[in-house]
Amino acid sequence: MSTPDVTVTVIVYNDAERLTRAVDSVRRQTHANVEIVISDDHSTDGTPEVARRLAAEDPRVRHLRLERNSGGCSAPRNRALEIARAPYLMFLDSDDELPEDAVALLLAAHREREIDFAMGAVQRIRVDSGRRSTWMPHLVAERRTLEGIEADPRLFFEHLSTSKMYARAFLDRHGLRFPEGIHYEDQLFSAQAYCLAKAFTIIPEPVYRWYVAPFAASDTASISNQRHKLANVRDRVHVQHLIDAFLAESGHESLREDKDHKFLKHDFRMYAGDLPYRDEEWLSSFADIVTPYLDTLTPGAFARLPRAERVVLQLIRDRRLPEARLAARGLGHGVAPRQVTTDGEGRMYWGDRIPASAGSRRELDISDLELETRPFPSAQFRHEITEITRGPGASVDLTVRTYDPALRLPVGPQRATLLIAPGRRRLRVPFRLSPVRPGLFEGHAHLDLAAVPLPFHGFAGVRHPLLRLEHQGLSHTGLLLAPLTFPALTTQVPHHRLTLEPEGHGPGRLQVRWEPLGLTAALIRPLTRRVARPRVKRAARLVASALK
Repeated sequence: MSTPDVTVTVIVYNDAERLTRAVDSVRRQTHANVEIVISDDHSTDGTPEVARRLAAEDPRVRHLRLERNSGGCSAPRNRALEIARAPYLMFLDSDDELPEDAVALLLAAHREREIDFAMGAVQRIRVDSGRRSTWMPHLVAERRTLEGIEADPRLFFEHLSTSKMYARAFLDRHGLRFPEGIHYEDQLFSAQAYCLAKAFTIIPEPVYRWYVAPFAASDTASISNQRHKLANVRDRVHVQHLIDAFLAESGHESLREDKDHKFLKHDFRMYAGDLPYRDEEWLSSFADIVTPYLDTLTPGAFARLPRAERVVLQLIRDRRLPEARLAARGLGHGVAPRQVTTDGEGRMYWGDRIPASAGSRRELDISDLELETRPFPSAQFRHEITEITRGPGASVDLTVRTYDPALRLPVGPQRATLLIAPGRRRLRVPFRLSPVRPGLFEGHAHLDLAAVPLPFHGFAGVRHPLLRLEHQGLSHTGLLLAPLTFPALTTQVPHHRLTLEPEGHGPGRLQVRWEPLGLTAALIRPLTRRVARPRVKRAARLVASALK
């Protein structure tokens, strides 16, 4: 057999349903001289039969089956590396795909100049919504060749091994293989590849389609989505220790702050967003695992984070775990704490006390958020629903508390409005917030979801009510946090099934879901989508202009 230009390894375990799609995406490549190695991690479903069928259909496909299940991605990739015949190598997971010109684009980069690997953009596709986005778009926005990761340490954030085509000689020269027996192997492998490469090329074109199921059931979720498992936390921290040791041993200690920043901003941040949904026992174990490692990180890595993230980190390190849960609900959304404390010098700290240690005071000092002086439209408040009572039909009665820790609102009742808009028109529900004590207001709102104005063609999707405050002719609109768990309300409104439920992830907002029914679902919405196509819209504009 002639030598292939590129070997693409497709790793698989118990994924008979999607394996064909992945392999077919390689078979359809515009550069056809490829070898496809299906590396089966000892599947127990119909995967072996599918793999054998694919190998029988196309001589470029080879089937490799491991003698026992390894429980990870490393062993299937390493075993495939042992038999790969091409001078260039790529990796593909069985639940993903390659765009048709991925091999041609990356191979062209290798043939333009001598490099150790080439990498391109990764297109993320949400399996629940079909929404597409580019993974780390700022890192792959332009074509460039770098002589070492020191030229752009931000690339530590792009730790996927599947977005790259490697020169086999580069991997063999450094004995670079995937670490077996651990998860998050890509992070260590990619860190080593970045540091060991003398030159690598980045291209902006998509070379990988990554199908993401963020809310998959826990038994089918990918490793990165199994954050509820404490073993998952241990694996992430263990890999960070291995990367740190490699940086020190290979003479790349100068990159430590960049790598630490990546861990805080990406890896820890993923767990931080889930903290509100964890119980006290889990939080305590989580703090036991991460705190010793956090204490080894460079101070500069913390200093590069937004203040809200530094607060959550420090509350974990100080074992103020219930407060860490509260702080985590506001990450990325400008949600205020319930309470702040000011010292004799006018420094403002998160929570009900002045931190005891100098390090805690530095991290929990939120004076830079300027809660007292920032413009009212961008002020920070905290709106929480404390009680939800079902009313008649599709209505609910809400008890809402607004925390104003910087005392921005004047003493006395405040005008507030609930807003929700599944279409162009909003439903506005005015109500009054009465003072309970300085910095705390409470009110009651009756929200009739049957009165929400829906578009003629109906609405399919989710909306989260907002709360608007008005003061001296200015308005402020913020999130409305709900109890993290409460019985969902399901009912019918005209032509739709409506569900009121907790968001279930992220900050935990009140969530309203509409599902079209009857003629709206079967006829009106499909017809509207057809009319709304760009070609039809252009034709309509041409006709309209001709009739003027």
